Amino acid sequence: MQIAAVILAAGGSTRFGSPIQQARLGDRTMLESVVEIAREAGLNPVLAVVPPALAVPPDVVPVINDAPEEGVSRSLKMGIAALPTDVEAAIILLGDQPTLSVETIRAVLHATSPERLVIAARAGGLLAPPVLLMRDAFGLVEDASGDVGLAPILAAHPEIVTPVEVGVHAPDVDRPADLERLS
Repeated sequence: MQIAAVILAAGGSTRFGSPIQQARLGDRTMLESVVEIAREAGLNPVLAVVPPALAVPPDVVPVINDAPEEGVSRSLKMGIAALPTDVEAAIILLGDQPTLSVETIRAVLHATSPERLVIAARAGGLLAPPVLLMRDAFGLVEDASGDVGLAPILAAHPEIVTPVEVGVHAPDVDRPADLERLS
């Protein structure tokens, strides 16, 4: 089964103060870190939804979001729409989670089956990325709006979601202090 990665990385970085995607964590940028995690998990192709003029790592398919101020839902819709037709499923990843573990992605992948339309990491009762959508569930993104992504849609349709307990969600990096805590 071909499973792609869709990395949502088009945010305006307003709380961070500079392009968060280019912030460095060790010897990599945040975006490079998330791409590497996706590759290690065996996801292919890897698409990154990014703002205009942001370079993506080699072998990553750039999806340019020219209106990131419209929120994560726009990036989500654009990323899913850009997937090749032979992709059977996609895992949604966040570009501001550079410490997401490959094991968490693999736990979600392990639960994959054609009968399960959505598989989501759950920690502390909350569903959050990585979220796997089977092709039959791609249409769910059309109901997403604003800056909240799939969360309200998944909450409204628990019957189609298979949760995978992951212990703890990877922290988001929203501010420079968040990045300093990870260093």
